[in-house]
Amino acid sequence: MQSLTRREFQQQTLGGLLTWSLLNTLFTADAFADDVKLIAAQWLSELNTMSLDLRGQKLEPLVWQKQVETLFNRVDLPEFLKFIDFDKLSNTAKFKDRGELSLRATIPMVEGLPTELIFGHQVFSLNKDRSVVPHGHDNMATAFLIMKGEFHGRHYDRVEDIGKDFMIIQPTLDKTFRVGGCSTVTDLKDNVHWFTAQTDQSFIFNIHVLSVKPGRSGRIYIDPAGEQLSGGQIKARKIDHTEANRLYG
Repeated sequence: MQSLTRREFQQQTLGGLLTWSLLNTLFTADAFADDVKLIAAQWLSELNTMSLDLRGQKLEPLVWQKQVETLFNRVDLPEFLKFIDFDKLSNTAKFKDRGELSLRATIPMVEGLPTELIFGHQVFSLNKDRSVVPHGHDNMATAFLIMKGEFHGRHYDRVEDIGKDFMIIQPTLDKTFRVGGCSTVTDLKDNVHWFTAQTDQSFIFNIHVLSVKPGRSGRIYIDPAGEQLSGGQIKARKIDHTEANRLYG
């Protein structure tokens, strides 16, 4: 069996571990040495190409979901944390009394990295019993990766919109997400989601592609405690962020 040098091992391991949202934040935290930043930049460039294909209608949304989930399911976080100073990152995070705090970081200019990435990103920090409140999406593709803590995660298919006031949803997933767990969203599958932290100081990494098709993108907040319909479907009321945060944040 051929042995690997430390650098080759790092390259192969990082290729399976890193998401660009994760890298985005860790770059800012100065968590990587310069040579590893170059490896990460190449990985980000590949992910950027995939997202361009999605927006360019060369990659179907359901295929995008499968590819991203395959990537995230290869994450070995205990090994990954050996490469970074995650304590430094988490110790700077703040937590809100209700709902999630969205953290943003800036990717520095690194050789081999496109000057403009098509992906957006957020890092959510939440304490116990706080939620990324239930919401659907218009014209978006997004993915979550649990970095620290545990979450009660729920997904729903967005079956039908009834005017501006209601949305018919179908539960598709209800489980505990632990470190390394992931999920994805597109207009076609699992369009509505809701994550509630079950532990203090919990973190989710999020990547998102806006305007998958030409046009605007956005969130649609809902109250999933609506009228129960046949087949397990729910007639959910559309609400604004303030009410969603009051009810579920």
